[in-house]
Parts: sequence; structure tokens; C-alpha cells
Amino acid sequence: MPYVPVPKDLSKIKTKVLLNLTKRQIICFGSGGLIGIPLFFILRKPLGPSSATLLIIIVMLPFFLLGMYEKNGQPFEQYLRNIYRQKFHRPSKRPYRIDNFYTAIQRQINLENEVKQIVQQEQSKTNYQQKRPAADH
Repeated sequence: MPYVPVPKDLSKIKTKVLLNLTKRQIICFGSGGLIGIPLFFILRKPLGPSSATLLIIIVMLPFFLLGMYEKNGQPFEQYLRNIYRQKFHRPSKRPYRIDNFYTAIQRQINLENEVKQIVQQEQSKTNYQQKRPAADH
């Protein structure tokens, strides 16, 4: 009797549409072909066939990656988005910082003392100007 392994998690199985390819792969390969094949025929005469072939490989490679590459169940564009967010958008080092309650109170007391000194200086200036007699010209 033949034995056929059946996976336990059926959610990871993707339905194949045509030529054992998923719908996503067919769309990505088709769009890559729509861009790459005309580009080859346009560039074949000016650049030569080998240079044109290298150029269409470079042009079609992102479409191939979008269709085929998958890591941890994530498609290529989502994987690139996660890499971008981790490297550039969010800081890589997140130091543990606390705001100590007692140092916050001490800063507040220092600020209040500084304000009191400024107010006293302003009051002493105004008192000095008021006590000073007006100079006769």
C-alpha cells in the first residue's frame, strides 16, 4: 500500500493555479516578462545579445524575488518592509531609562529657587529705581 505524507498544518499549503505556480507567482512572472522581453528586443541591436540578456536579468530579478522568495511565511515586500523598519525607522538601541521621582522633585525645587532669585533681582532693581531721585538737568 503506498504511503503519502499529509502535512499537519494545512494553512501553509497554497493552491496552485497553472503549471504548479500560485496566482502570486504567475502575476509576478507575467509582469516581469511584460517588461523584460520587449526590453530585450529593444536593446538587442544597440547593446548586443549578451549585454541585453544581462540587463533583462537585472530588470526581471525583482519580479522573480517578489514571486518566489518567502521567509517565515512573509512575502518578499513585507520582509523588506520589516528590515527597513528595524534598521532605519526604529532605533536599534533602546536604553532603559527611568525618571527617578526624587530627582524630579529636586529639579522642581531647583527651578523654583531659580525663579525666586530672578523675581528678587527684578524687585530689587525696581526698588532701587524707585528710591533713586530723578536727576535734574
